[in-house]
Amino acid sequence: MLLSNVQPLNPVAFEIFGWPIYWYGVIIILGALLGYVLANREAIRRGLPKDFFADLLIWAVPVALIFARMYYVIFNLDYYLENPGQIIAIWEGGLAIHGGLVGGVLTGYVFAKIRGYSFWKVADIAAPSILLGQAIGRWGNFINQEAHGGEVSRQFLENLMLPDWIINQMFIDGSYYHPTFLYESIWSFIGVGILLYLRRVNMRRGELFLTYVIWYSFGRFFIEGLRTDSLMIFDLLRAAQVISIVLIVGGVITIIYRRKTGLSRIRYLSDDPPKKKNKKKNRKKNKNKK
Repeated sequence: MLLSNVQPLNPVAFEIFGWPIYWYGVIIILGALLGYVLANREAIRRGLPKDFFADLLIWAVPVALIFARMYYVIFNLDYYLENPGQIIAIWEGGLAIHGGLVGGVLTGYVFAKIRGYSFWKVADIAAPSILLGQAIGRWGNFINQEAHGGEVSRQFLENLMLPDWIINQMFIDGSYYHPTFLYESIWSFIGVGILLYLRRVNMRRGELFLTYVIWYSFGRFFIEGLRTDSLMIFDLLRAAQVISIVLIVGGVITIIYRRKTGLSRIRYLSDDPPKKKNKKKNRKKNKNKK
């Protein structure tokens, strides 16, 4: 194949009244929608209201996007101070998953508390959906030709038995690169399958979500080592690798702590214990019957 014939995919999916709609945004929205469908079905099965995750997404999605962008901007602060108009240009890429997770988890925690439900129950239900959204969202990086690894040969990519349309998209500025977006997407899809299986195992409450945190962080640590666009801490450490280690250690410690203190005695498939208010009402009803 002549290298001159290798052309990148058009980042614009379509236009509405002259406004370009980018594949990056379309793919992220698709991941969020499919994640919602998966979570909503399980939420209803586990006794949550039908509109619980719909209402949660109204708040969680914009907050997660803001946090994801803030995280990315902070680690590229010099550039964005010189180009402040680019801060809102999220259609060009530049959303950090770790920042989005922080925003999404914080929103989920507050929302669950306000609605009177266990955060860990909600987090366990959402865990496979979050990872599914990440697996799909990485293809937005593919379209934008970003989040790739170091230089490789075309033969290397062909040996991975990748289709030409993926190989050609990895041809950037005259060279081929590691499709690290694909490695992470595959790792995440495998993780979704594992989490869906673990639902049946009836794990302790909170451990499904913590397993997601550990699984994703473990894979991200090694994949991040291949990337050429890593966000750095003091130009010495890759931020994503540092955070991945913190999340793995934190996840393991949290599991151990919750088990030792009895906080995880409720199982995933167990019903929530009756609330105190309900108990008082039941007592009044019984007295009236007598």
